[in-house]
Amino acid sequence: MTSVETDRLDDLSMNETPYPPLPSLRRVVEEGAARLHRYPDRLAGALTAGLARELGVDPGSILVGPGSAGLCQHLVQALGPRPEVVHAALSFEGYPLIVRNAGATAVPVPMDGHGHDLPAMAAAVTARTRCVLVCNPNNPTGAALRRAELVDFLDRVPADVPVVVDEAYRHFVTDPDVPDAMDLYRAYPNVCVLRTFSKAYGLAALRIGYAVVPPALAMAVRVVGMVFFPGSLGQAAALRALEPDVTGELERRCAAVVAARDRLADGLREAGVAVPPSQANFLWLPLGERAGAFAGAARAAGILVAALDGRGVRVTVGSDEANDRFLAFARDHLG
Repeated sequence: MTSVETDRLDDLSMNETPYPPLPSLRRVVEEGAARLHRYPDRLAGALTAGLARELGVDPGSILVGPGSAGLCQHLVQALGPRPEVVHAALSFEGYPLIVRNAGATAVPVPMDGHGHDLPAMAAAVTARTRCVLVCNPNNPTGAALRRAELVDFLDRVPADVPVVVDEAYRHFVTDPDVPDAMDLYRAYPNVCVLRTFSKAYGLAALRIGYAVVPPALAMAVRVVGMVFFPGSLGQAAALRALEPDVTGELERRCAAVVAARDRLADGLREAGVAVPPSQANFLWLPLGERAGAFAGAARAAGILVAALDGRGVRVTVGSDEANDRFLAFARDHLG
């Protein structure tokens, strides 16, 4: 395969699901179009109640907002006035912008290989720390933190410093030793959990997610959120997504993505690429200085990937056809 211009474009850069919305969720959105002249429930009461039942928590601890990234912005803004936010140095690309938007200063902590260096992050926490951001599984590397190391980390962080565990990719985790952050939320008074309907549920365009936070923090976060957001269609689709029939289909789809992820990783390793283990719906190619040139050649061949110049390339698991196409390209350019 050669790097030539092509009319076809496979976008493997955005961590989206390769599947269209489930028919039941699409119907909810189509039916909701008849009520576009009405404002949404500004409190997202029905969805909040549904999530509270699903998670077994008080409704007052749940925040509904514009995806996990939007809610992360709300949290960092509301948790002031301490000026610093600690996060891993190679994690979600939005964290530095979120921190700057909140008028705070980022304290990036270098990674331990492809994952968080939790002892170093704990050591970076000071009296100036507003909160700590932990992406698990980590974007863009796909690495996941295990229960024992997270518990040890939380034991070392002062109880008055919130630890925000971003679980945008939780549905793709298969390692039983990667904890559900809700268990940590119940065990520690400073844990906040972020989740989204954008990834596994395929509702990215509706921009809806939720956070579970200590009740004492919830009101402070609510006052920084936008009024009448998320919209009615997002609320209705997310509420329908909690029903058992949708949950069952979601599990099957996630299992298919995981199987495709593992096949793609095996193929890349056979081609000589040192792909680290991933617990997300994407893979990390640690190409270093070759990252930019590789991404440019992929684009010329009609394949979009996310490049972090000088570090590596993140590739989202796509359809079987798109995955095969990318694998053939990678073998040609990296083998």
